[in-house]
Amino acid sequence: MDVSDARTGSSLMDSKCSSARHRMDAGSIASSKRPQDDEGTKKTKCSRMKRIFGFELSDFSSWHQFVCLLNRPTDPASLGVFRFLFGLLMLIDIPQERGLSHLDYRFLDGLEVCRFPLFNFLQPLPLDWMYLLYVVMLLGALGIMLGFCYRFSCLLFTCPYWYVFFLDKTSWNNHSYLYGLIGFQFTLVDANRYWSIDGLLNSKKRNVHVPLWNYTVLRMQIFIVYFIAGLKKLDADWVEGYSMGNLAHHWLFDPFKLILSEEMTNLLVIHGCGLILDLTAGYLLFFDATRPVALVFVSYFHCMNSQLFSIGMFSYTMLSTSLLFCYPDWPRRVLVKFPAFLRGLLPTTEPPLHSETCVYDSCTDPEPQKKKETHGKPLQLRQKLGAIFTVLYILEQFFLPYSHFITQGYNTWTNGLYGYSWDMMVHSRSHQHIKITYKDRLTGQIGYLNPGVFTQSRRWKDHADMLKQYATCLNKVLLNYNISDAEIYFDIWASINDRFQQRIFDPRVDVVRAEWSPFRKTSWLMPLLVDLSPWRLKFLEIEDTLDNQTEVVFIADFPGLHLENFVSEDLGNTSVQVLQGEVVVEIQNSKNYSLKEGDKMQLPAGDYHKVYTVSETPSCYMYIYVNTTDVALEHNFTKLHELREKIKNGTETEPLPPELQPLVTGSIDDVNLTDPVVRAFLHRQKKIEEIQKKRNATLLERFARFSVKKYYLFRRSFLMTSIALRNLVMGRPPLEQLADEVAWANKKPDDTAGSAVEKAENETPHSEL
Repeated sequence: MDVSDARTGSSLMDSKCSSARHRMDAGSIASSKRPQDDEGTKKTKCSRMKRIFGFELSDFSSWHQFVCLLNRPTDPASLGVFRFLFGLLMLIDIPQERGLSHLDYRFLDGLEVCRFPLFNFLQPLPLDWMYLLYVVMLLGALGIMLGFCYRFSCLLFTCPYWYVFFLDKTSWNNHSYLYGLIGFQFTLVDANRYWSIDGLLNSKKRNVHVPLWNYTVLRMQIFIVYFIAGLKKLDADWVEGYSMGNLAHHWLFDPFKLILSEEMTNLLVIHGCGLILDLTAGYLLFFDATRPVALVFVSYFHCMNSQLFSIGMFSYTMLSTSLLFCYPDWPRRVLVKFPAFLRGLLPTTEPPLHSETCVYDSCTDPEPQKKKETHGKPLQLRQKLGAIFTVLYILEQFFLPYSHFITQGYNTWTNGLYGYSWDMMVHSRSHQHIKITYKDRLTGQIGYLNPGVFTQSRRWKDHADMLKQYATCLNKVLLNYNISDAEIYFDIWASINDRFQQRIFDPRVDVVRAEWSPFRKTSWLMPLLVDLSPWRLKFLEIEDTLDNQTEVVFIADFPGLHLENFVSEDLGNTSVQVLQGEVVVEIQNSKNYSLKEGDKMQLPAGDYHKVYTVSETPSCYMYIYVNTTDVALEHNFTKLHELREKIKNGTETEPLPPELQPLVTGSIDDVNLTDPVVRAFLHRQKKIEEIQKKRNATLLERFARFSVKKYYLFRRSFLMTSIALRNLVMGRPPLEQLADEVAWANKKPDDTAGSAVEKAENETPHSEL
């Protein structure tokens, strides 16, 4: 191979050895082979293992050899491109999922709200200083993208990022955790050796090799994301198709439903293919032979996720990480194909130069004149530290998702806090009933609180540590309402992966005074009734026997406990039927009824009742009910719709009464619109029309609507940040001026159709008694 081939990014080594050196574990060296003597170029012989994996077993024969392997010179091009993409995506992410656009709603000064930091001593800064903190984070992301003051920029991004992350456990998720990890890794790796301002300013950092471990830690991080997520999906609920049972309704799966039923699409495509992809993606991306296929499937997977879930920049970040598994010199191979007049504006395609941070041998040194200086030199401390960090970091990342036997206090029905275990989408929950009771220890007064009062999140319901923080906070807040040293009791009912609705925590325990430790099991946690999981098949059979107007809720309760419930007058036909065990139903101002398996009784509307579990084993029963008010309203809507159609096509010959005249114009602003049923009907019709208009919009209209929405989001972020920085520098203006400035920042386009669609699409169907 001629020396000129290096200009295209090709390795100057023998093709087989070059291919081997580009494997995942050893990475691509992409270095120039030094000129040989007059006898010609020697071809390096490579073993089969080196051709496949990129390293020899001898590289692990000693610690010295292993350090040399991890510090082998590698082309910095792919790392530099990923650095640029990650910085760009974080610039977009900070105003959105990190919350800059609505920072004042979360951290408004004097806001009486309960917070859930990882460490209780962590508190948010004053609002204006929080905006400054986000500006620092933005500058850090910008510096990472441009490769300017790179190491300092990584610190500017990473430190505020982890502070905000630890400040609120309720916002934790796997991809937010991943961003923080990548930011931390960037702080240590040399990602500014290609396509960076630092390289323009400092020739020692311009287009020079980086040690192989720089790629290894990032690649292994992404491998762990995929592989551990696959291992977590070996959970029986995922394998049997219960984790994401409603996802098959999405239009993205319509092509699969042409040949498969919706149930089989859910089981085989969503759960089966999701499991296989996560388990195999990391391995397939490792090897040259399987990488093209893997890139196609993971790209399709992440593009689908971007449409299925509100996960911000995660899909695009994962798409960019896929490029790390390609040959490290792939940007040079691409850029060399651009026209010559553009190359001055693009990153260099010249081969990378010698770096003091790498370990060279006689075949890998691009500058042979430095042979005597570098070859055979003892290993530097930073090279040893790089190898030690790589090993410890990878081991820690494999261990942490399974470290829940240490942090047992964070375990409930699932292990640990959601966000660092890579158990993505494995568990879905629905909450049927939440009651918060307080008792004044001084007066004995008992009262009830609205679920979620004094909070900005709903995640506290499922985690014992957050419930403890919430109860402690409520105890302090209630002092402002003349409630002294309150006891707080929570009765929270939930279903996980379509099981029975059951209690998560013991409702008899005062959580304010309950013991909780991150290293001990929570004694007031109620166990998940996994023995009742087979009932889920029976649930489907029961639901199939019901008509469209009848709803059913399946309940399981523990011996000695009872459920207090109120049947709304709208639910005129409500009954309870025992499936297993024995219960006693106590109706207010009436006698008690004992029910055994198979027994059923009607419940009066407009009254409270209690269902006591008196059997020695958990009881199982179901509420069957019909919302008679909804049924009557739907009947009236059907009649009005038929009448309106007759008016439109001219077949209605009889004069309309005044209260029905608005059906002619269809306007909800009609002065004659006095009938509440007609008003509700017209409101619903208008919403349906707006939703249909948006869903039938052209691609250009959708893009325009998306662009306008994002423009106003970034506009508000910029204006509110400007106001906060002005306040820090010049002091706060009069309240009237500040209110006008905030009102201007809050300006939005009139998009009732968009809000209607979002509400309709985000609404989770459920029934509550």
